[in-house]
Amino acid sequence: MYILKCANNTFYVGSTKYLEERIAQHREGQGSNYTRKHLPVKLVYYEEFDSTEQAFLREKQVQNWSKAKKEALINGDIAKLKSLAVSKSSPSIPRPSASEEQES
Repeated sequence: MYILKCANNTFYVGSTKYLEERIAQHREGQGSNYTRKHLPVKLVYYEEFDSTEQAFLREKQVQNWSKAKKEALINGDIAKLKSLAVSKSSPSIPRPSASEEQES
């Protein structure tokens, strides 16, 4: 799973088996329609997975994140990433702790 920063200051999230080749395709305007319209692009983050299915699921997860949450991931700011993960619609509902989750 990878994140590109586009010329218009947006992020493009994708997944591939062959990262270097895929990034080259994006840079040459042969990647996605979105990146083709917003060149140049720069690789700013990637994660490796044991299977393409895991990478694709992570891609879909990160695609749905806000720009701020993607930036926190890119910057390795785990505290900010966690704070942005808290539901804005129901802030009064506490999340279970790790030990509580293991009990259920």
